[in-house]
Amino acid sequence: MTVSDRLPAFASPSRGLALWLAAFVLLLAALLPVAARAQARAPLVLAAASMQEALSDAADTWARRGHARPTLSFAASSALARQAAAGAPADIFVSADAEWMDDLAKRGLVVPGTRAVLAGNRLVVVAPKGSTRVGQQRGAALGRILGAAPLAMADADAVPAGRYGRAALQRLGAWQAVRSKVVGAESVRAALALVQRGAAPYGIVYATDVQVAPGLMVAGVFPARSHPPIIYPIARLRGGRSADAEGFRRFLLSPDGKAILRRHGFAAR
Repeated sequence: MTVSDRLPAFASPSRGLALWLAAFVLLLAALLPVAARAQARAPLVLAAASMQEALSDAADTWARRGHARPTLSFAASSALARQAAAGAPADIFVSADAEWMDDLAKRGLVVPGTRAVLAGNRLVVVAPKGSTRVGQQRGAALGRILGAAPLAMADADAVPAGRYGRAALQRLGAWQAVRSKVVGAESVRAALALVQRGAAPYGIVYATDVQVAPGLMVAGVFPARSHPPIIYPIARLRGGRSADAEGFRRFLLSPDGKAILRRHGFAAR
């Protein structure tokens, strides 16, 4: 009789290997969900430039609650919508107007049932402190003030803030007087920067933008009826890969999320 013949059945090499493999498979199956959660990708959020401080604050709050901090990418809504349409693996889109969200929805890139209005804003004239105030001026009077030098605005053909601004100036009868002096910027924050650097004495931006620009003031507020309502729609995108995206979207729309937005000057109910 050989040594192997005298070994107990449970100690046979082939059966021992099989038992070891089975135990390994069970252990691996138990660890995979943990590893998947540990490696879960944080949501990638494409958001309008004017949302920078508010969403950064919200992302920090979300992270303090035990979640991976969302990756935030800020630019003009037009540029971000084009990125999403080109296949960027983004999870959430926050636009500064409905039109760019509509464009992505028509392309089938918005997850049905996830679109909602996140916040609202006001359109204002910004200028260095001590400048002449625009007040409630209209028509030729408004045109003389804003058309006397370069006027900083976001691109009126594509960027929401520029579209709102052009609509307001047209409604108030001042567009023809200022259009030749308009300096189109790639985003509302770029228009704000032109005024900050002294490249333009006046600019048209959102009320929330002025809050983050020391040395500048609101020189005038456009009547709400002079332009389409300024709303920020939010939605999940089909190209997203983060399992945490829906949770963050819901957090932004929750009372806690809306409170953060109001703290940064946005209208949020």
